[in-house]
Amino acid sequence: MADSSRASAPAPASSEFLESIESLVLQADDDIESIRNAHGAYACLEKLILPQRVNDTEHMHPTRSELGALMGLLNEELRRCIDAAGTTIASLHHAARQPSQQVLVDHQ
Repeated sequence: MADSSRASAPAPASSEFLESIESLVLQADDDIESIRNAHGAYACLEKLILPQRVNDTEHMHPTRSELGALMGLLNEELRRCIDAAGTTIASLHHAARQPSQQVLVDHQ
């Protein structure tokens, strides 16, 4: 007489779940790149405002309102990038906390 028993074993993660995680990781990478781009814009603005040599500002005459408009756009873009990255990371945390799926395996 053959002895049959059922044992619980973790199933490999479904391909759909792995694709979802991979998609979130790629989105997080894109979000970080957007933040880097916004930081680059800030670095450029810093170079415009704080010239390295006294003569650097001779040919540049932005108005306060132009600089204010530029700062407003940079702040809004940076805020958008940070919010997007935060949302993606929260989704990754949620996906990582999902209980692993279980399947029943027949042992004979």
